[in-house]
Amino acid sequence: MACLRRWRRWTRSRRCCTRRCCRSISSRCASAGRRPIRRLRSPLSVPMSAPSKALIMIENDFLKPDWRSRERIQICQYILMKWILCFLIGLTVGLLGFFINLAVENIAGIKFVVTSNMMLSRKFVAAFIVFASSNLGLTLFASMITAFVAPEAAGSGIPEVKAYLNGVDAPAIFSFRTLTVKIVGSICAVSSSLNVGKAGPMVHSGACIAAILGQGGSKKFKLTWKWLRFFKNDRDRRDLVTCGSAAGIAAAFRSPVGGVLFAFEEMASWWRSSLLWRAFFTTAVVAIVLRALIDVCLRGECGLFGKGGLIMYDVTSANISYHLRDVPLVLLLAALGGILGSIYNHLLNKVLRIYNIVNKKGIAAKILLACTISIFTSCLLFGLPWLAPCRPCPTDASEPCPTIGRSGNYKKFQCPPGFYNDLASLFFNTNDDAIKNLFSKNTDAEFHHSSMLTFFVTCFFLSIFSYGIVAPAGLFVPVIVTGAAYGRFIGMLLGSHSTLNHGLFAVLGSASLLGGSMRMTVSLCVIILELTNNLLLLPLIMLVLLISKTVADAFNGNIYDLIMTLKGLPYLEAHSEPYMRQLTVGDVVTGPLQIFHGFEKVANVVHVLKATEHNGFPIVDEPPISPAPVLYGLILRAHLLTLLKSKAFLRTPSPFDQDAVARLTTDDFGKKGLGHDDKIEDIELSEEEMEMYIDLHPFTNTSPFTVVETMSLAKARLLFREVGLRHLLVIPKLSGRVPIVGILTRHDFMPEHILNLHPMLMHNRWKRLRLQFPQLSKLI
Repeated sequence: MACLRRWRRWTRSRRCCTRRCCRSISSRCASAGRRPIRRLRSPLSVPMSAPSKALIMIENDFLKPDWRSRERIQICQYILMKWILCFLIGLTVGLLGFFINLAVENIAGIKFVVTSNMMLSRKFVAAFIVFASSNLGLTLFASMITAFVAPEAAGSGIPEVKAYLNGVDAPAIFSFRTLTVKIVGSICAVSSSLNVGKAGPMVHSGACIAAILGQGGSKKFKLTWKWLRFFKNDRDRRDLVTCGSAAGIAAAFRSPVGGVLFAFEEMASWWRSSLLWRAFFTTAVVAIVLRALIDVCLRGECGLFGKGGLIMYDVTSANISYHLRDVPLVLLLAALGGILGSIYNHLLNKVLRIYNIVNKKGIAAKILLACTISIFTSCLLFGLPWLAPCRPCPTDASEPCPTIGRSGNYKKFQCPPGFYNDLASLFFNTNDDAIKNLFSKNTDAEFHHSSMLTFFVTCFFLSIFSYGIVAPAGLFVPVIVTGAAYGRFIGMLLGSHSTLNHGLFAVLGSASLLGGSMRMTVSLCVIILELTNNLLLLPLIMLVLLISKTVADAFNGNIYDLIMTLKGLPYLEAHSEPYMRQLTVGDVVTGPLQIFHGFEKVANVVHVLKATEHNGFPIVDEPPISPAPVLYGLILRAHLLTLLKSKAFLRTPSPFDQDAVARLTTDDFGKKGLGHDDKIEDIELSEEEMEMYIDLHPFTNTSPFTVVETMSLAKARLLFREVGLRHLLVIPKLSGRVPIVGILTRHDFMPEHILNLHPMLMHNRWKRLRLQFPQLSKLI
């Protein structure tokens, strides 16, 4: 009782405002011989709108009895539910992939059929008006729903998903609204003849489906079964999102193994064998669903313009033969593809920076930019074929020539009977059918050199200018189309010195540009093999990808990494900068540090939560609760909000009784559903409640990860990234001081923040040996 009375007197005399706490901590640091904690403004910080997430289990006195007391039947339900969710993800993504492809084929097919019929009637002006207006209408609709409903759905979505799997939890990227806009907007954007793809949006859509299914149920729709609560954590949601991203690639390219490898090589920052099993199972379900639905396309009911991306590009000869004298030409193709890929990334980076300036002017500017790109694209697609000469139909054509009212290699356009326009055969098709035309075997004499060069240059720049508009847009398919045109053009120029046909050159050209732009090897190799359905291409594709990636790495980085940098997503790379080994964690800790005590006044908690945007607060016990100041643990902002919302208050600073704890459940402290996070502004408290107390001990993580202030920053960064932490507590090396020095979060490990604190390390910053384009930089 005496201790309790002393504690009450000490509490009444204490004024726990933020400024007083900071002054107290700073004075103690100064008396201990350490410089006071300073507030240093960092140019790159993790805002409240994009917090990081922890991928480890929270351990406190309230949650430990729950997950430690699970019975065997509950463990079996948990494991079974994981596989059921993976099955549902694969089933849903497979059906979605088929639906998107079917919608694109029909919408684009109707547009091309109407335009072709007008061309046959010699109504060229009316045909252009119909073609351009339909493209403009589709682009306008896609940009409007994206700008007004879900701006997070713009772009491919792969950078956002990749950042999420690295620990960055950006807001609303996996909401149902984002998923709906992503699907509808992707269909409209691809159907509008913009040079964009649907593979990236499929990855984002698959991740959205996985996150929605794994959010642990929904009170709104009465889906709150008891066993769903086990998935209300970041780790399980991350695993499901990884499976969803793999399923998206599998649905886009009908490439189940390639989807798993894509998630492993490009997307996931953490990987383990159990996740590999579930990702493989998910993509297998996607492959089975697509194979069951493929009969619809084989019967000619998939759309008006061909069979689309659900059919493999089985276009190369079954008896491919290549010799040693073909290798130098393949090496040249790969090296040039790497250079083109680096130039592509450089130009796209510059264009996106310009688009960011335009988009800051408001929604009207975003929509106007999208409409301008659409009109410009329509003029090029309709006008350039007029410059191409009409070519006579081959006598041994494998399909009707000229092609009228459908997809094919021989589009009539403005040519007389018996002739076809080779450039129109590429422009007046969907991207899937254009790829099939370019990959086609036994068509070495089908395209003219000038037409192929025109198509390559047009696709190269249209894909750059089309990506940054406010609409769902992918990069995979445009890069494949552009690379196929580049490879076929090289084959036309130098094919006489090789035994390879032009279709095979197109396949290798796509591989080289993909490797030069996206810097992946294993996953791209398998995806291309599954696309072409020909294992004989394996040695050449491996060689091309290795050479193109190596050459491109000498100039700049991965295209998705460049986009993440532009979006300000604090992505932690696998490597550490060399200067981080010269610093300790104490050199980068900034303040002020906000702390709570085990028994805290409600008014103090509310004040700190309103005054700061921190997501974690250390709990420090001081006398008379403990003999000396001691770090008790770390409590999350979300848990504090839950306690305030439930009004689990005490009139005196005393431990919670069992009845008070029984009013709370572990579901209350689980991961909130998408877009349902609590906010301090929404919590209403009376004056009487503000004067009450909260016992934070039962809800504090008593075993947070801690490092000594003298630890190397590089070693601490390795621990932070590999374990998947959100907060890393820094404790003093010597006892008798303040029990905590500071908290390291994600932004404390970012190079921009470190170099802002220590500018003298700028010359020691690690950089790859990269060549520069001074002339190109001056022109941009």
